[in-house]
Order: sequence, then structure tokens, then C-alpha cells
Amino acid sequence: MENTQHFLTGYYRDSVALMQLSSKLAAQEGIASASAQMATAANLELLVNAGLLDQVVPARPNDLLLVIRASTAEHGQAAFEFAKKTLDEKPSGGGPEKPEPPRSVEMALSAHPESNLVLISTPGEFAAAEALKALKQGLNVMIFSDNVSGAQEVMLKTYARDHELLVMGPDCGTSLIGGVPLAFANVVAAGAIGVVGASGTGIQQVTCLVDALGEGISHAIGTGGHDLSEEVGGITMLSALDLLAHDNNTEVIVLLSKPPARSVALKIIAAAKLVPKKVVICFLGAVEQLDGSNLSYARTLEEAAMLAVGLLRPSRKLSLTGRLVREKNQLDPHRTKGFVRGLYTGGTFCYEAQILLQSALGEVYSNIPTKGVKKLPDLWTSVGHTILDLGDDVFTRGKPHPMIDPSTRNERLLKEALDPQTGLIFFDLVLGYGAHEDPAAGLVEVIRQARESAHKGGRRLEFVGFICGTTKDPQGFEKQASTLRGAGVILAQSNAHAAEMVQYLVTGRLL
Repeated sequence: MENTQHFLTGYYRDSVALMQLSSKLAAQEGIASASAQMATAANLELLVNAGLLDQVVPARPNDLLLVIRASTAEHGQAAFEFAKKTLDEKPSGGGPEKPEPPRSVEMALSAHPESNLVLISTPGEFAAAEALKALKQGLNVMIFSDNVSGAQEVMLKTYARDHELLVMGPDCGTSLIGGVPLAFANVVAAGAIGVVGASGTGIQQVTCLVDALGEGISHAIGTGGHDLSEEVGGITMLSALDLLAHDNNTEVIVLLSKPPARSVALKIIAAAKLVPKKVVICFLGAVEQLDGSNLSYARTLEEAAMLAVGLLRPSRKLSLTGRLVREKNQLDPHRTKGFVRGLYTGGTFCYEAQILLQSALGEVYSNIPTKGVKKLPDLWTSVGHTILDLGDDVFTRGKPHPMIDPSTRNERLLKEALDPQTGLIFFDLVLGYGAHEDPAAGLVEVIRQARESAHKGGRRLEFVGFICGTTKDPQGFEKQASTLRGAGVILAQSNAHAAEMVQYLVTGRLL
């Protein structure tokens, strides 16, 4: 196997573009793995730890590093030439030549003085400085970058709050502002439900389900996953709640979070009581329910969407009960033998599944364990019932996120299928802007191989999945659903519904 590195000076690209390039490179003939990253000290160290780079080498932050592992030197060179051509391509279209792109916030603001928001996707060590520059120009900020320190996050968010601005992030992967999708987001209808979430895939799930129920979104504001920590204190969620409380286009507000710090959750709930609008609160794993005539509490993301639509349209009768009754003829209780393995690309989905399934399954392991779940000793080998977040940093070192490049999940799925103790595999499939153009296609090929392997071993292997997306997403919701059903996947309507199906197949009981 040939392992080559190429430094390209002056080829700065943001992280989303580099993840997409890495995915395209990995798909080239003879390529075992590939990574395109800016040559920051942190990225170089990650590549060394991932075994893609022999040692940390001197480079400038504006250098782009390509690391390619190929079956032959010729394949490696062909992949490098493909990458260089892709990076050098200029947008086509036959229109007038576009001006040189701005190289600073000041240049961009000079060209577009009407702008009021900056999306920052630089290496994390530079993101805070760029965000502060934008804030001092009077601009709201969305920080897609991660690896920003807690102290820097608090500093930026405190400055923003004191100057009536908003900082979404760091590590904010999803927002939808006035109908404009930012980073990973879905194509949803405009409407009167506003969402604030310390959870990217949580926002995607709720907004997609609201769209499926025939309503729409005014704004969906991501806060970044650390906002409801003790250190940060919910600064952005409190500011965003106040903004939506005064927004004429928002009638119902939904607040979402992965398991929050208890003191911060209580502070957010107390502030929500004072809002003159109906507020749905879904803090996964948090059980506090304070009095408040305008507050409703949801245990799952699906329930949050349904409560919001019900509050907006009280005449509509929405119910979660009894939905499996019509499915019992197809789903035989206790037919799953062996352990279950959850393989998620969305971290919030992983948390939600752990919370919903741990009491039914007993001992559960995860790489991001919530309360009552055990830490997986070896991330590369599942133990018993295991539920994984494959988008976690350890799985994406030197590789694109599995929403962009599904190969990480596909490889793990086949490994789980080869384990004779595995009886059921369940997963998410996330659509929308930024996600892989056809994620179901590669997945069903791996499922076919997995079924064949299990059958040869005299085992029955079940697959349960759900799609987080809308009919208007570029990947085509119905196309993805049809592909999965054609491969024998039991398809749920949400993550909570998928967990319900898993429990029923294993125990014969509903959640």
C-alpha cells in the first residue's frame, strides 16, 4: 500500500468543502483512504494519530494537506491529479466572470453591506478570532468550526449578548434562518414554529417532522452542542428564546437539547415560563417539569414536533398511541435473537436511542454514554447491546463525517453483521444540504452482503432504520425509502419510532 502526502500552498478551503473532496478521493479507483485537510497543528496531529501521516511536519495554516493511501503509486498519483483538478476548477455557467472572493470579513462586508450574519468554517484555532472580528462589525455569527475552547465560547457569547447579537456555535452544524438553510439542513416549509436547539440532528428531526405534519418553520437556531453546559450557561439559547418571543412570524417555540446540565436546564425553563407564547421543551434525559401554563414537555424529538403542531393547530387530533397495532402482523415479537447494534451518524439520535432503550435492553454500551449506559471499552469492538455515534471525533479523524461519506458506517455495519452475537442492526439516514447525494445506495449493498453472511452462519439478521429528511430534499425522500424497503429494512417514521420497533422485536413490549 502506497502512502503519499502532498502540500498545496495557498489552497484554503472550508471544512465542508474538504470533507466532500475527501469523500470523492476515497471513491477513486485503487484508493484505500484519503484525507484533505488544512495543515494546522491540530489537524496534523490527528492525522498522525489516525495513522495517515508518519509524523507531524512543518506547514503553514494556509497550506492544504492531501494524504492518500493507494494500492499502487499510479493510483495515488491519479487521485492527486484528480484532487488538484477539482480544487482548480472554476464554477461554470457561461455568465460574467465572478470577482475575486473576499479574503476577510471586512472585504465581504464591503461588497455586501446589507449582510447581518457571518458563517465561519475555519480551523478551530482561528475561528474565535474571526468570530470576534465579525461581532465587532455588528454581525451575528454562526461558527461551524469545532475545537474552540470553552473560555473562548463564553467570551464570544457574552460579547454578543451584551451587544444584542447572536453566536450560533461553535460546532453548530444546523440552522435555518428566515428560510435560508445553513450547513446541514433540510428543505422545509415556512411556517409559525420556531426552534432553538443545542443539537444539529435534533433540529433536523423536529423541522422535518413538522414539515411532514403539514406545518412549517419560522427560524431554527442552532446554539452549538456545549451551550447548555455548566461552563457556558445557555447564553445563546436564552438570547434566541428572547428573539423568537418577539418575532411576529413565530407562534410556537420548541427548545431542544442533548442531555443538559441540570442547573442550566432549570434556568432555561424558568425563562421560558415568562415568554408570552406556547413553548415545547425537549431536553433529552432531563425530567424536571416546572409549573408554567405556557409550557409543554416532550420526552422525544418526535413528540416535540407533534406537540408543537398540536399547539399551533388545536383542532388537529395527533396521537402517538397505537401506531404499531397495524404493524404487528409484519413485526413478530421476540423474533430477534442476539444483541442489537445501533449505528448512528447523528449524535442526538444516539443519545435518544440510549435513553429510550436502556430500561428494556438492560446493559447497554456506547462511545457517548448517557446516564445509566456504560462506556464502551474498545470503540472498535462492540460489546453486548451497543449504540454508537459514528460522527464522534474519534471516528472522523482524517475522514469526512459519515453524513457526507457513509463508508465509515458501512464498514462498521458489515463488521457488526459478521459478529455471530448480532441479531439486529438499526440506523439513521440523514438527508438534506451537505449530506451524501445518495446514501441509501451504498448502504443496501452492504446490507445485502451482511444478510448473506448471516444466512451462511444460520442466523436471521434484522435491520431497522429511519430517514431524517423531507420530500423536497435533494436526495429524494421517496427514492431513499424505496431503496431501503427493497433491501428488507423495516422503516420507521422517526428515531423514537425506530427505538419502539427495536424494543418490540426484542422483548415483545412497546415503549
